[in-house]
Amino acid sequence: MPVNYVTPAPESIYPVAGVRIGIAEAGIRKTDRRDLTLLALDPGCRVAGVFTQNRFCAAPVQLCRRHLESGDEIRSLLINTGIANAGTGEAGMRAAGQSCAAVADLLGVEAGQVLPFSTGVILEPLPVDRLIAGLPRCVEALHADNWHAAAHAIMTTDTVAKAASRRVDIDGKTVTITGISKGAGMIRPNMATMLGFMATDAGIATPLLERLVREAADESFNCITVDGDTSTNDSFVLIATSRSGVEFSDAATPGYAALRGAIIAVAVELAQAIIRDGEGATKFISVVVEGGKTAGECKQAGYAIGHSPLVKTAFFASDPNLGRILAAIGYAGISDLDVNDVRVWLATAGEEILVAENGGRAATYREEDGSRVMQQSEIVVRVDLGRGTARGTVYTCDFSYDYVKINADYRS
Repeated sequence: MPVNYVTPAPESIYPVAGVRIGIAEAGIRKTDRRDLTLLALDPGCRVAGVFTQNRFCAAPVQLCRRHLESGDEIRSLLINTGIANAGTGEAGMRAAGQSCAAVADLLGVEAGQVLPFSTGVILEPLPVDRLIAGLPRCVEALHADNWHAAAHAIMTTDTVAKAASRRVDIDGKTVTITGISKGAGMIRPNMATMLGFMATDAGIATPLLERLVREAADESFNCITVDGDTSTNDSFVLIATSRSGVEFSDAATPGYAALRGAIIAVAVELAQAIIRDGEGATKFISVVVEGGKTAGECKQAGYAIGHSPLVKTAFFASDPNLGRILAAIGYAGISDLDVNDVRVWLATAGEEILVAENGGRAATYREEDGSRVMQQSEIVVRVDLGRGTARGTVYTCDFSYDYVKINADYRS
């Protein structure tokens, strides 16, 4: 079960004017489950995305990049679960291309105006015939109010669907932002198996939208790790439909800060939901690193802690073997770090405990205090590197027995 997260009610996930969504059961890998999702975009929508840095990136990721770089107006997104279409060579590229062509025929657009996305098992061929056969049912089901259903349809090992919405008032007009995401394992997005899709009815100029999607990713999906594995298929897409009547040509446009803040808030909520639903997770852990020379080195230390199997298993057992945190900070790659300046705290609601300072265990620290904090489901590890004013946050979870079971049985 996820850590303190439930899927929002359907009525709290708002439709975004200019986007319609259809879902179908195509039998991509398993029968009797929704596994095919189609987004149809009205003319005039702008789309930007960031994708995995894994060199073995999936065929749909390669095609998405190509279609976005062409500058053509994007009119549709196609998402399948079950098969990742990664590690499939030229056959995978042909399958992704055939999928786009089939969508284009049904919607009356060009194949280059379709972005394909896949998630699931790597190194297996995409059953493109089943996918294409399911597309007419997606088209028949196209409706603006299908975000909640789509959040369920893009799941793989997720135990809950992940969705979020915000509405903000800008210049007397209501602007809507809605997003969905999927992911529970093979999670350490490293973006320029995690998928995220967001849309707003604001109008955002393409250069600004491309900048905003990178900024939103850096503050959300690029701050999470379940197991340190960067998927072949990671993708995060932001759509601006221009249907609200509010337009932003650049970051200086009045109201843009409010829109940017709301978009990042939705992205953070979706990213945190992935960690809360991490495979086998029982605890949600925020690693807050401050006092760095740069935000990059703060993230570096945060990820060293968040990736460490030894740290993560200690949290699962509520075992205050906290020297593991110091070891992770030490091997994070900050070559000129003075460990005597580093301080580490454990915190939970209403309580913060100093664990380490001056190169070792804090004089006031008691192991029973550490154990008490580690038994909670929401924990903060706070680190002060003592060398600057920068900060960064990484979200992670513990490693339980179930993580091994889920991944050992993933293809069965």
